[in-house]
Amino acid sequence: MHVGERIGAYRKRRGMSQDALAGLIGMSRSWLSQVERGIRGVDRLSTLNDLATVLRIDVADLIGRDWILAPDASEQVTAVDAVRTQLAGYHHLLGEPTTPWPLPQLRNGAVQVNQAYQAAQYQRATAMLPDLIRAADAYDGYQGRDGRETHLARCSVYTAAAKLLTKVGEHQLGWLAADRATHAALAAESKAAQGMAAYQVVIALLRSQRTDDAERVAVRSAEGLMYLASSDAPDAVSLAGSLWLISSVIAARRSDRATSTERLGTATHLADLLAHDGNHWWTAFGPTNVLIHRASVAAEFGDPSGVLRVATEIDTEAMPAGLQGRRSRLHLDLAWAQAQAKNDMEAILHLQQAERVAPESIRYHTIARELVRELLKRSRKPTPALTAIATRAGVLA
Repeated sequence: MHVGERIGAYRKRRGMSQDALAGLIGMSRSWLSQVERGIRGVDRLSTLNDLATVLRIDVADLIGRDWILAPDASEQVTAVDAVRTQLAGYHHLLGEPTTPWPLPQLRNGAVQVNQAYQAAQYQRATAMLPDLIRAADAYDGYQGRDGRETHLARCSVYTAAAKLLTKVGEHQLGWLAADRATHAALAAESKAAQGMAAYQVVIALLRSQRTDDAERVAVRSAEGLMYLASSDAPDAVSLAGSLWLISSVIAARRSDRATSTERLGTATHLADLLAHDGNHWWTAFGPTNVLIHRASVAAEFGDPSGVLRVATEIDTEAMPAGLQGRRSRLHLDLAWAQAQAKNDMEAILHLQQAERVAPESIRYHTIARELVRELLKRSRKPTPALTAIATRAGVLA
């Protein structure tokens, strides 16, 4: 059953006509009819979110084959279950005995898991989390020596957990981890840490289809950092910039071009102020990342030519080493743009490049997996390259 068939089934279960559903998500009845018949796909995540919200289901119910059904899923599921058990255990609240890690060990662990995430090594990073979360939990309420540094390390651990959990589809767990990050940031009395935690709260809210709340937190948090942003304050510049970037994407998902463009302009100003591609507070913020987000915003607006035009200005090698996930995102947007132009072979080449840069990237990207399904459906005889990509992504068993 393809996505369109699922949309039709849930629509009928809700007793809605095609006219009613299409009107509620701002699309035409003919568009919805084509989607339900499998003639065209849903190529914007925002549209999938809108459909899921109106139909009162999760996006995963629409896309059907979740990441846990990929061929090598058992190891991944076990790792996420271990994280879930640790987050839900509340060992620190129950007073269960634990040996706190020395601060250097906790800080080093936080660095390693964040590096693994940015390198798109999601399985490796997820496997690190249970022990790291338990170590971070052990310092809850800590007021001793190096208290501020301890809570900053805890915030970094919870932030990494939130990133990974939302990436693999565990949105509610991601929200919980992001909330713990905010508490650690507040305990550290650090505006920078609060900005980092706020970004993950925004992502978790978005994935939980609470778009209005996500936008409010993103904009208010960005505004709260602007008075600190100056050429000699790269942390504040980077954090404010990353929050303006995600708020621009949110505006694009609302089809608000003016607001999205304005927020991209603010992020561009901050990137110019920073004057280099950095990775302060794990933001990967800088001029190149702003351009990558311009491409993503163009994709959100359904503008493939805009994606291709912006891509000519981007040199991902200018970014710091290790940001493989961010580099692969550009290739995924380009694959989408080429597919919209019916240049399927070019789309497959970009999917291959995305995998080459970050082998786990497609499996954990909803629209990329939908794109693979669309390419399979359009191919009378799928190429070996496309079949291999589909298998690794969990689209084919």
